[in-house]
Parts: sequence; C-alpha cells; structure tokens
Amino acid sequence: MAAAPHHHRGHLVLAVLSLAAAFAAAVDSSSHNITAVLDGRSEYTLYNSYLSETKVCDEINSEHTVTVLVLTNGAMSSLVANLSLAEIKNALRMLTLLDYFDEKKLHSLDSGSELTTSLYQKTGQAAGNMGHVNITDLRGGKVGFASAAPGAKFQSTYTKRVDTEPSTLSVLEVSDPITFPGLFGSPSASSVNLTDILDKAGCKQFARLIVSSGVVKMYQAAMDKALTLLAPNDDAFKAKGLPDLSKLSSADLVTLLQYHALPQYAPKASLKVAKGDIPTLASTGAGKYGLSVVSSGDDVSLDTGLGKSRVASTVLDDTPTVILTVDKLLLPSELFGGAPSPAPAPGPAADVPASAPAPETSAPAPSPKAAAKKKKAKSPSHSPPAPPADSPDLAPADAPEGDAEDKADSKKNGAAAAAVSLAATVACIALAVAAFL
Repeated sequence: MAAAPHHHRGHLVLAVLSLAAAFAAAVDSSSHNITAVLDGRSEYTLYNSYLSETKVCDEINSEHTVTVLVLTNGAMSSLVANLSLAEIKNALRMLTLLDYFDEKKLHSLDSGSELTTSLYQKTGQAAGNMGHVNITDLRGGKVGFASAAPGAKFQSTYTKRVDTEPSTLSVLEVSDPITFPGLFGSPSASSVNLTDILDKAGCKQFARLIVSSGVVKMYQAAMDKALTLLAPNDDAFKAKGLPDLSKLSSADLVTLLQYHALPQYAPKASLKVAKGDIPTLASTGAGKYGLSVVSSGDDVSLDTGLGKSRVASTVLDDTPTVILTVDKLLLPSELFGGAPSPAPAPGPAADVPASAPAPETSAPAPSPKAAAKKKKAKSPSHSPPAPPADSPDLAPADAPEGDAEDKADSKKNGAAAAAVSLAATVACIALAVAAFL
C-alpha cells in the first residue's frame, strides 16, 4: 500500500495533537472544588461552612471560570449576625464573580475600572443591573468592589490572594461584603402562599391536587426545616399515556404527591452533582420511592425508573426551601411499575449514609404453607407513608480529618496528571498512526 503524502500525514498528527490538548483542558477545567480549597484554612471556616449550608458551593463548582471573594471569620460573623440563610446565600452570590481576576489583573484594569457579573445577577433575582459588581483600582494601590447600584460605595477592598487555578478559579480575600439596598429583607418561604406561587408558575393542576389531598399541609410543615418541591407544570398532566390519576386511592394519591418532594434543600446546581438514590417524602426505607439524577451540561433530569422528567425552572429558591418545575409527572415504579404495589406502611425513614444508599435487604422466600395462607388473606388497604426523619444531605460525606490543604493540592495535581496522561496517550496514537501512513 502506498504511503500517504507527507503533508497529509502532518495534518493528521496536528489534528490528533489538538484533540489531545482539548481533552487535557476538559479534564483540568472540571477540577476545582471551592470547599476543598478552603478546607484547612482556619481563617475562613465560617465562610466555608455557609458555602456548604447554602449550597452556593455547588453553584461555584459548576462554573468553568469564577472568582470567589472570601471573608475572614470576623467579617463573616458581622455579616450573618441578623440575616436569614436565604439572605446569607445572596450575600455569598454577590461575592462570586463570573470571570477570572487575579492580583495582576486587578491592578491592570482597562481605564482602571471594570463591571463584571456576579452569581447573584445570574440568578435573575437582581433588579436591573444591581447584581453586577464594579471593580475599581483606587488610589494608594487599593482595589475596591461595589455594587453597580447608583451611589454605591467601595466598602469592600482587596486584601490578599488565597489560591488560584490559572484561568479557571481565583480565590481572593476581601475586607467586607458587597451589598446594596434591597439585597436583604425578602419574605421567607414560610410566609408566602404556596398555592399562589404554583398557580403563577403554571402548575395549577398540581396546586389543586395538593390542596384537595391535604398534602399542602405536609409541604408547609417541611418548608422551615428543608424542602425541595418538584412541581409538574400543567402540560405534564396532558401527556399521552399518563395513568388515570382519578382511579388512584386517596392513600396512593398522597404517596404520589409526597414523591414530588425531597426532605432536603437541593437547588438545581446541587441536584446536578447528586449521586445515588435520593429519598423523597414518600420514602420509608433505602431504595423505596427514591429518585436518581441524570445530568447533561446544564440540563438536569430526574429518573424514576419508569421515565425521566426534566427540571424546567426554579420558581423559588429561599434557603432552606426550593421550588422547581418539572416537565413530566414523576411516576414511582412502586405504584405504576406493572402490578400495583401497596404504598409502604408508615414508619421512620432509614438513616441512609450520605456517601451511598444502603442496599435493600432481600427478604427470605416464604414457605409453601405461608404462601398459601398469604394467597387466601385479604390484601391490606393502602396507607400513605409517614414523612421520613432527617434525610442525608446531597453533599458527599466529610472526609477523615487530616491536612485538607494537602488534599486540595493533591486533587488539583491528580486532575492535571490525568490530563497530561490522556494527552500523552492520544499523542502516541497519533504518532503510531502517522508511522503507518
């Protein structure tokens, strides 16, 4: 076989090497973990704990390029003194910039000033451009940060570099939070009318069902503690092949509606990184009435085992309550998978470890006599499951104590090593292919 022309071979090698570089960049770009970066740095323990509690850490980790402005324990204590969790979350979002700024860039801004987007602005909750941040190189070598709100003062200034991952993550210490009138003081989730919110979000049919069944009271009781509501929109009730919900018993309808809520605070960014089986309000044991998550890019879907339902929008995100709309009804296999199954009996939920769901224990096979008796026995009536006890958080379990800073460095080095290894492998393939052409 005649060898390929030299210039064709060169083009092939260059193409494959470019692919290797792209793979390396892809591996490296997903390596940052803000809580791991701050672990072991005692001056930021309060800031780091609120990143986890409000789930802002998941939002930060999902961004490809981000600058996190952190506060010391003293500054953070002053900030959170009279704020709700929802207000603290907004403050943390204002301190997260969706661009890369290191010390060098801060002191070389075009015209000495730059307007950038914060994570709070991205949520759509900000009025106008209030969620943008004005960065200005002030006199005396100081760099100030302020809201883009008219008349906002530069109360927050750059203090020092904490950590950087070039072009993707920059962590900088600042003196004070970035605030503006209206950032705080929004009504809490427990004070809002749940059915009104659902009606306005296009979930009228779902709102009617939770009121008529009485499940709305269960939701409201959980809102102060932790609740993620997965509300199907009105189009979901018009889908072809949907089971006739009017034929469900009252107990099964309650179970179905409980299946549309999680007993924990899990905004979309947190669901996106969730692993394993997630318990719902209908869950009474490991593997029963649970959901799993399938994500692709920014799309997040919930898998019941019978089908998937995409998270369409965020209606309310007010820690510890979040209301999400989904485009299909969530149909649990326990109710709709083949032959009808009775709803689980009331009882406390199993304490499932955060790291992985506990395996379901197989019951021993009944003896022939027991089976015969069971066949003659009358089927028990369905009863709604009791709301579960405290559910594990979606975040991974805490690692054993140790040098957390070294772990963060090890994680970054491991990701970089994986990228280099992948690039080298593809490069070797390219050279091998070229040798045969």
